[in-house]
Amino acid sequence: MRAEKKQYPTEKELVILQVLWANGPCTVRQVNAQICKKEKTGYTTTLKLMQIMTEKGLLMRDDSQFKHIYRPACTEEKTEKQIVSHMLNRVFAGSAEKLVMRALSAKHVTAEELKNIRKLIEEMEA
Repeated sequence: MRAEKKQYPTEKELVILQVLWANGPCTVRQVNAQICKKEKTGYTTTLKLMQIMTEKGLLMRDDSQFKHIYRPACTEEKTEKQIVSHMLNRVFAGSAEKLVMRALSAKHVTAEELKNIRKLIEEMEA
């Protein structure tokens, strides 16, 4: 028996997950309304994506009521860790140092962000 391949969310699926993480369980219509505030997307497109995400195990659907309610299968933190771990191994050959160096050089880092990074490093060293 083959091991099941881990399903990572696509860019569009991440948008849906971010809406659900920010707002809690929602109907397709509620998710679509939030997405449309930034980018016009058809209801049926959002519906199809959410159905696929449910099949992939990224979303859970409660169909006990007339309106189906969707929620993420994993927390935002767990999903981020899975994606970063996958990217770390795939792109940076497992080197956390290279990942952090590229991330810090890719865009301007605020003083507050640097403070938080230093704090995390100090906690990890302790």
